[in-house]
Amino acid sequence: MQLLTFRLLAAGVLLTPGLLAQPIDLLLKGGHVIDPRNGINEPRDVAITNGKIARVAAGIPENQAKKVVDVRGLFVTPGLIDMHVHVYAGTGQRDRYTGDRSVYPDGHTFRSGVTTVVDAGTSGWTNFPDFKQRVIDRARTRVLAMLNIVGKGMAGRDDIEQDVSDMDPQAASKMAKQHPDVIVGIKTAHFAGPEWVAVDNAVEAGKLANLPVMVDFGDFLPERPFEDLVTKHLRPGDIYTHAYRRKVPYTDAHGRLRDFAREARARGVKFDVGHGGGSFGWHVAVPAIKEGFVPDSISTDLHIGSMNAGMKDMLNVMSKILNLGVPLADVIRMSTSNPASQIKRTDIGHLTPGAGADVTVLRVDKGRYGFVDSYGGRFDGTQFIVGELTLRDGRVVWDLNGRAGEDWQAFYSKN
Repeated sequence: MQLLTFRLLAAGVLLTPGLLAQPIDLLLKGGHVIDPRNGINEPRDVAITNGKIARVAAGIPENQAKKVVDVRGLFVTPGLIDMHVHVYAGTGQRDRYTGDRSVYPDGHTFRSGVTTVVDAGTSGWTNFPDFKQRVIDRARTRVLAMLNIVGKGMAGRDDIEQDVSDMDPQAASKMAKQHPDVIVGIKTAHFAGPEWVAVDNAVEAGKLANLPVMVDFGDFLPERPFEDLVTKHLRPGDIYTHAYRRKVPYTDAHGRLRDFAREARARGVKFDVGHGGGSFGWHVAVPAIKEGFVPDSISTDLHIGSMNAGMKDMLNVMSKILNLGVPLADVIRMSTSNPASQIKRTDIGHLTPGAGADVTVLRVDKGRYGFVDSYGGRFDGTQFIVGELTLRDGRVVWDLNGRAGEDWQAFYSKN
């Protein structure tokens, strides 16, 4: 047994304790694995046992597996992480910032290769327990949350997030500490006043809870310029979402990247796409990415308004970044290991043996495609990312072309 183990290790086969005695439940065979956290970008097989990643290696024998899924010609990645969504559904609340209302996660995640979402501030410390009971505890998708610095969160009226008296760093941090497995950050959004009070309160809560802060600035005022947000108020590891919003001034009149953008990135501030229904413009994204200012993470800002407009879904947003010249491996990094690192969840976003088997299988089609931004502008691209297969804890939860299924005649001859 020791000699066999040595030979397997020498061949690059990664093992978990007791693996040799266990059959493989599901083997993804022949795909091109992109696992940025582990530095893998090459053809390998992925074996899954008891809902965990068992091996990632070339040439795993099919006869070791109970079920084999042929994924030749496809890309196998960690389950995608969408770190800006609104899924506090079922309340009947409506507001202009999340379209008509939040959506239930499971109807929109798996079909887009997403296995983990982060609700970005729809709930605050007052109503988070209801959100947890209503959605988080019932979803098959892994639902995490950033707590709004406003106690009521986005409670259905435009004036709620303007209520400075409801911004309580101590209460927010206390709630976050009570749910460290679910609450992964603090959020502030849509504050319209000229003061920094919303941002500063969110940062204070982040310090108390040792969590990152995500900021959604809808408007930039002379007293509260964007440059000061990312160079003075946010800490290293804090996140600005809506990175390519219409008014974000990354480049000058000649298309050159401005110094403050480099300074903010050097400080460690993170920039998240957060596409949404009104927060992604080609006229901002194209020159910024041309200058090398690529996002740290890709997210959708999913809600009823955005999904029925230019955003559509996670794969559409990823395809947009891909068509701007960002390599596929980097697009996957921005959708897996990078967001996992930003929210301090090192247990997800990778295919390390022993990790939960959240896996996405993607196809990249070539052709002519049109991609629409939040303002109606179209960009013509040549690549489109399609979700073929999604696994959550080793179980197939989305299968576009029945790759994990069995030929119907063989199936019914046994059933």
